Amino acid sequence: MPTYHPTRNKRSKEFTTEHSPTLANPQKDTQTFKEVSERKLIFNHAITVWVGQIAVMSFGITDTVVAGRFSEHALATLSIGSAFYITVFVALMGVLQALLPALAELRGAGKAHTLGAIFRQSLYLCGFTSLVGIIALLSPHFIFERTQVPLTLRVEAQTYLAVLAAALPPALFFRMFSTLNQSLGRPQLVTWVQIAALCIKIPLSAFFTFGALGFEGLGVVGCAVATLCVNYSMMALALVLLKTQTLYHPYKIWSPMERINWREIYELARLGVPNALSITVEVSSFTLMAFFIARLGTQASASHQIVANFAALMYMVPLSLSIATSARVSYWIGASRRESSHKAIKIGFQNVIGMAALNICLLAIFKNKIAELYAPNPQVAELAASMLAWLCLYHVGDSLQVLCFFILRCYKITLKPLLIYSVMLWGVGLYGGFSLAYLGVASIPPLLSPKAFWIASSTALLFSALLLIALVIQAQRKNTRLQN
Repeated sequence: MPTYHPTRNKRSKEFTTEHSPTLANPQKDTQTFKEVSERKLIFNHAITVWVGQIAVMSFGITDTVVAGRFSEHALATLSIGSAFYITVFVALMGVLQALLPALAELRGAGKAHTLGAIFRQSLYLCGFTSLVGIIALLSPHFIFERTQVPLTLRVEAQTYLAVLAAALPPALFFRMFSTLNQSLGRPQLVTWVQIAALCIKIPLSAFFTFGALGFEGLGVVGCAVATLCVNYSMMALALVLLKTQTLYHPYKIWSPMERINWREIYELARLGVPNALSITVEVSSFTLMAFFIARLGTQASASHQIVANFAALMYMVPLSLSIATSARVSYWIGASRRESSHKAIKIGFQNVIGMAALNICLLAIFKNKIAELYAPNPQVAELAASMLAWLCLYHVGDSLQVLCFFILRCYKITLKPLLIYSVMLWGVGLYGGFSLAYLGVASIPPLLSPKAFWIASSTALLFSALLLIALVIQAQRKNTRLQN
């Protein structure tokens, strides 16, 4: 049975020196080669994850474009419905994401059978989170009333969410499958499934929304029906792959289900719940903007939906790099290689900062073209383009904070990020944006524009990133002291 001890994994060249070229200073050259190999591993992993994430994000882009072409009302409804769904889904996904560092550490320690057992136990957690999510998606009334979502948008948004409630369980299971592959350093299969799903999603969204061949279109609800069909297809294919691919055989994934192990569930939940709460704060501060902006009318909601959708698309780059970096950091922690884990963190920061700079430059150049692509209405496009300029600043903080968040989870630090997110993103970001938009701040009168929320959120993310960077440095120093 193969193991994954770092000195015996032939696929990872950085673990040995036999591939290093002979130069005047072999020790220095070996160190340089290992760093290059580690960077290549992280970047290759990240690119694969990014392609898959872009495919999934394209689900939302497809729905945004289709709804925008259908009607301005449909796009505004999608803005409300998708904001609520994303908040619920990402929060529950956060509970299951605790699997990534746990499984990666077990792989680094060479404990293949334990890894498989933990994955099976997590199925119980997946079932519970699915139940919670279904209840939440079927009960959006409280949030809609408190945020004063217009009545003209509520009914269709509730129907949209009811369909997505049925689509949630397969989505969460596939997220577990994706996390398993990321922890194994082999995300390629997940990416191929996601690309295939996108090829199905695009025509289905158009078909169910507009109708064809005698079928009457469902409007924006058709986008949700298309997602329902795609999610169950992805889950079915994931099960087939788990059963047939030799990659998973050492972990005996299909061994009989053990009884629920409350201790294991507790350990996963101990990391997963604070992790989920942190993500909930982060995502809700982002998505609640849509509810508050809805008061400004359909044009404001439609323009915000464009910027929010593109912000999420850009976020996929640092997210992919963060996933890849954290998988390597946890692997090295499991293998008791402190210096290698610190080196992976350094490389992760270099990658994220470099890609953020590139994204910002491209956005600054093409912001008007992007807005026009999404919206045929020139007023909506003009407002969206002005907010895309603020997205440049937003993306800097967003990139740094997500990397820090994933790294801190490798060190099992979850409560402090939760506190930082709660104060900065809800306090400075959401409340600050509301005050700037509707109440006025100091001598600044109310802006009565969705720009106010993007200004406040950008500021909050930058401060959050700085505080989280300080926590990462502190965690590294503590880890060094413990191992010396």
